[in-house]
Amino acid sequence: MINNIQIKQTVQFPEQTAVPKEQSENALFDILQENVKDNDTYCQELINRILKLPYAKLPDFFSHHCDFVEDPIKWLNKFEKLISENEELFVCTTKRGRMMKCYTIIESKRKELEILRNRHTHAKPPMQYINAECEERYFSFREVKSKVNAMGDYTDKIMFLTNEKFDYEQASIDFINPKLPDYSDQCQKEIDQIQHLIRLTDEFSKQQMQKNTNGIPFNKLKINCNINQLVDIFYQLHRELFTDGKPIIDGNINDFVAVIVNSFVDKDGRELSPETVKTMLTPSKTDKRPKPHKRIDIDKML
Repeated sequence: MINNIQIKQTVQFPEQTAVPKEQSENALFDILQENVKDNDTYCQELINRILKLPYAKLPDFFSHHCDFVEDPIKWLNKFEKLISENEELFVCTTKRGRMMKCYTIIESKRKELEILRNRHTHAKPPMQYINAECEERYFSFREVKSKVNAMGDYTDKIMFLTNEKFDYEQASIDFINPKLPDYSDQCQKEIDQIQHLIRLTDEFSKQQMQKNTNGIPFNKLKINCNINQLVDIFYQLHRELFTDGKPIIDGNINDFVAVIVNSFVDKDGRELSPETVKTMLTPSKTDKRPKPHKRIDIDKML
């Protein structure tokens, strides 16, 4: 039996999932209102449960509590932050594997909920814009093109289009619109165009670097960690760490992109995409930077 371990930090939950004792139907998962005096004790109860529950029960635990809140994605985000703020507890109690499993469950559950949310809120386009249909879904390149244009990262665009192409090719198609081009062909042409733009962007970047190289010649350094971990170091030095009220490294985002892509290659020796690096440096794109447990925390090194 694991004794309760006092958490170090709490997170404010806008919705709590505690239930009255008389309404509790699952003693293993339920948190009782009688045991929750405030938000702090609620946070403590959540951590206690994930530390004590059997591994196999953890996915059901998260699903169970998501059923009690109006915005389960926000609740999951808060829970993820709570775990992140108390990672030391998991390390000190040799529960690192349990912590990683919780992160994985939260990410998986969040994606599942986002898919369901999109299905409920998304209106089907008119038939003239639908390339094909199967029992599970429809395929509209017009809609896909709109989604691709809204994405900022080339890699995300290619991955999305590739998934759409594979889904179509593996589906049992019931209807094909004869007035529209083949859906798979359109996806492939869009992928080809994006890859061409990537090559042009990289080539322009190399040319610009050659024009600006007036100092000591050098070879690019190889990154053996994840690209977003390195980029996040620059982000921290520019956005989060200060000296005398000024960023430790100052400059505009384009300068940072130029320094990074002109100085580093990935672990396979491939050039970095300026568009990808720029996305990682954008403050609002937190999902493109490392998760808290994978972050190289510069502040702790200073």
